[in-house]
Amino acid sequence: MADRVHPNESSPEEPLSPTHKADQPQSETCPALPPPGTYVVKVPKDQVLRVPPPQNAKLFERYTRRSTRRGHRCCCLTLLILAVLVFLAGAAAGIFYLVVKPESPAYTITSLSITGLNLTASSPSSAVSPEIITAIQVKNPNDKLGVYHVGGSSIRAYYMNVNLANGVLPVLSLPSNSEVPFNVTLRGEGIVLGSEVSEALINGQSQGRVPLRLKVRAPVKFKVGAVKTWKITVKLTCDVTVDKLTAGAKIVREKCDYGVNIL
Repeated sequence: MADRVHPNESSPEEPLSPTHKADQPQSETCPALPPPGTYVVKVPKDQVLRVPPPQNAKLFERYTRRSTRRGHRCCCLTLLILAVLVFLAGAAAGIFYLVVKPESPAYTITSLSITGLNLTASSPSSAVSPEIITAIQVKNPNDKLGVYHVGGSSIRAYYMNVNLANGVLPVLSLPSNSEVPFNVTLRGEGIVLGSEVSEALINGQSQGRVPLRLKVRAPVKFKVGAVKTWKITVKLTCDVTVDKLTAGAKIVREKCDYGVNIL
């Protein structure tokens, strides 16, 4: 009797199950091929343009709009606050002016003592160093305000637009409805007048009329009770005519014009 052949011994090996195939590692040397009719283009990473997804672009645009709106709102709020502050300051200044009615202090040139201008016809264009001692009377006409002269003042003497000498006003206080006299010394050094100006001065002395101009800038502060205002500059221009250019000079004519700079 022929031997019985068992199927397991002669039959071919059964194919592996899918699970069995998955357990075996795939070869790294055989990458998957693209489908027929397609191409693979390789581009370096540094040349790739990254475009955000549409939803991210919309979010960025929405955020940018919100930031712009917030910036406009902040600017508008700041301008509104500044406008309100300026309005309140103007209103306070207007009320202060209506209630107190401040007046500028009044200045009067009472005398001039002039030295260093001894000119002769033989040397009309020589350099001079004049000294002018000016006596000034200042009056505070305000009933409710004190006036304080602060630093930063100046006084200049001119003849025919030539600056002869300069000085400064003293720091002083004027109570309401008061008058205070003071002296100011103006000095110049090495002033070259020129022949035309020198001859005019000599002729003026011979006629007993030498016109001079004094320009004064006086920073002052007003005081109400314990409160002082900001600095206000009083500008004064005085045309003073004297009979001669000596220590005993007398004032023939005097006129002063006022101006006030409140800033």
